[in-house]
Amino acid sequence: MITEIAHVEIDSDRLPEFEAAMKVAVSTVLSKSHGYRDFELLKGVERPSVYTFIIHWETLEDHTVGFRESNLFTEWREIIGPFFAHPPVVEHWSHRFNANA
Repeated sequence: MITEIAHVEIDSDRLPEFEAAMKVAVSTVLSKSHGYRDFELLKGVERPSVYTFIIHWETLEDHTVGFRESNLFTEWREIIGPFFAHPPVVEHWSHRFNANA
């Protein structure tokens, strides 16, 4: 499993609108992508216009090739992209161990 972590700043006057659009984007677009496992949206406390998305994928290629090179990615960005104050910073993480296991 690979975890995609993206940080993005949203125009501060559009936060509720962004959150509603994100729910639509996840349920109607992201969830259809091969290898998609789950999604979590975090909102900054100190900087409430900064969000972090955590997306779990089966493989790195499920995200970087299967999703990013598909029409689904275009649809995803059409829904949520207009809210971005700047392009998101996206990184991928591999899992090593779970302290609770």
